[in-house]
Order: sequence, then structure tokens, then C-alpha cells
Amino acid sequence: MVYATTTPTAPVFGLRREIDRLFEDAFRLGHAGRGDWSPAVDVRELDQELLFAIEIPGMAESDVDVTTENGVLTVRGERSEDRKGEEEGRYHLAERSYGSFVRRFQLPQGVKNEEIRADVENGVLHIHVRKASLPQAKQIPVTAGANPSKHTQRVIAEVGGPTETPADRPTKASAKVTKTLQAK
Repeated sequence: MVYATTTPTAPVFGLRREIDRLFEDAFRLGHAGRGDWSPAVDVRELDQELLFAIEIPGMAESDVDVTTENGVLTVRGERSEDRKGEEEGRYHLAERSYGSFVRRFQLPQGVKNEEIRADVENGVLHIHVRKASLPQAKQIPVTAGANPSKHTQRVIAEVGGPTETPADRPTKASAKVTKTLQAK
């Protein structure tokens, strides 16, 4: 029986995962199920944080190491083989993987490294990476030159009037400025 591991919305990622597993199975170290393995990861972006959910069933929090350095989140761990009574009986099927793993993720700029936290619940490691607040837009006033003169302020005050429409203002402003300059 074959189980579908991809969704219609992400066939490329599912294909990559299947190819990775094919190579992992082909180049296992030692006996079956022993060597490096890679736990499944979901990365979700929320308003205030990035949330990493990493499947690590059968592992304690002491078996996992989470670090950040130069904008890279690194998750390392090792799942020990728990087969007991190897001498008794034989395995007909051994699919569980054991060994060490390393997963690295490039973090976006502006995350708060000091506020990263991790916890394990029901075999899933949750890593919360708080996003920094984005800089807010700032209104910058525009003035006429480095030091606007009183004459410029007077002309601007004369142009504005309660009876004019916005369409009339450029014409009146041009006329008043021209008259003022001609008077000099």
C-alpha cells in the first residue's frame, strides 16, 4: 500500500522530501535504521513570531540542543536506539530511525535572539522566534530652503483664503509671487 505524502498545494516540497528520504535510505550507516535522520519540520509565520514545529518523538528535552549564531537557527539532537532483548527473536520489519540530526534555518533580519524560546510537548519541539517590530513611517515636514524668510511666509499667508478653491491656488500663488518679485 502506498500513502500519499504530498498535498496538491505543495507538490514540489513533497517531491523533494521523497527524494531526500530515498537518498537517506540508500546511504544509511551501520545496520538498518542507524545513522543520520532528519525530523519533519513545519515553519509558520504569525503576526508577532515565527513558529517552528519539529517532530522528535521518543526524545527528551535533554537530547535536543537549540542555538542561534549569525542569523542561523540550529537544532541538533540524537535519538538513541531503544531496542531491548536483541538476542531474543528477530525483526521482520525495522523502519524507525535512530542517530543524530542537524537542521539549520536562516532567520530573517530583525528577529529578537534574546526572546527565542523552545519547549517540547507530545513529541513535538516548538521553537518560538519573536519578530522585531518594523520601523514606523515618519512624516518629515518640507520647507522652502534651509531658513525660510519672512517674505516667503507672508506670500504663502496671502495666497490662502477662505473663498478660493484648490484649483485656483496655483494660479493666484504664481500671480502674487510674480507681482512681489517685480516690485523689487
